[in-house]
Amino acid sequence: MEKNQNTNSKWLIIVNPNAGRKKGKKDWEKISSLLTQAGIAFKSVFTKNINHAIHLSRKYIEKGFIKIIVVGGDGTFNEVVNGIFTQKFYHPSEITLGIIPVGTGNDWGRMYGIPLKYKKAIQIINEEKTFVQDIGTVEYYRFNKKEIRYFVNVAGLGYDAFVAKKTNRLKEKGVGSPFAYILNIVLGLFQFKNKFIELKIDDKPVFKGRIFSMSIGICKYNGGGMMQLPNAIPNDGIFDLTIIKKTTKMKVVKNIKNLYDGSFIKMPEVLTFKGKSISIISKPEKNVFLETDGESLGHSPMNFEILPQSLKVIVNKIPV
Repeated sequence: MEKNQNTNSKWLIIVNPNAGRKKGKKDWEKISSLLTQAGIAFKSVFTKNINHAIHLSRKYIEKGFIKIIVVGGDGTFNEVVNGIFTQKFYHPSEITLGIIPVGTGNDWGRMYGIPLKYKKAIQIINEEKTFVQDIGTVEYYRFNKKEIRYFVNVAGLGYDAFVAKKTNRLKEKGVGSPFAYILNIVLGLFQFKNKFIELKIDDKPVFKGRIFSMSIGICKYNGGGMMQLPNAIPNDGIFDLTIIKKTTKMKVVKNIKNLYDGSFIKMPEVLTFKGKSISIISKPEKNVFLETDGESLGHSPMNFEILPQSLKVIVNKIPV
């Protein structure tokens, strides 16, 4: 297929109408008006269901679009990233990706100072200050079939994935919010059981035992502002990993506030690591489940690999 040069300078806007309790749909007229006022030429397309943004981004990249804006949340952003890295028409480094946040968590944008005010977010897109960050890949299983997913922010296992799944069910009903996430953290404690895992980092065994939760990522935040990877640097070519070992329900509740400033890593139950490749196995009858960028996926065994400095994104501030 011949590349269409006419679309190279035009933005493709992928809108998730259900993002942020349907803010994507309710606010699109306002957002599109602000885009036009800012002199941004664009073509807009709307997602219809889960993973539709993967297919839309592939389709329109093949038509020549190499500048993409997501109007949605972290999940829609993740889908577009997966579209970028699974299409064969352009090298991912040729594509520029930005976001106008309308989701409930907006954790990826928090890393780069992307404002929630639409006009300011559009101004940042117009300025086109870019940063090239790492991307993660994870191989996992779903219904006994191996799958692969790219992620741009944080992958969560154990309790993190458990809470994400409960919160995603609420989102499907139109009632998801950061408060709902916190509520699920507390209420889910009475249902969740600690998981036994074996962990290797860069082919070396580093941990074997029961965990409460684990975060693996590129950026610092997930869960609506929780700083679960406070030392993460998004372009250093290395994953940051935080393990919260088996702990009590009361200690989790007492330390929720410490998740927001990263100080929880000082707890004796918390371990931190860095590495380029991560392998996780568990007992087959007691699988550990996975979420990436807030999207519930499958289960162990899992293998993570880092793709250093492979995605060009529009930012407000360069992380230090």
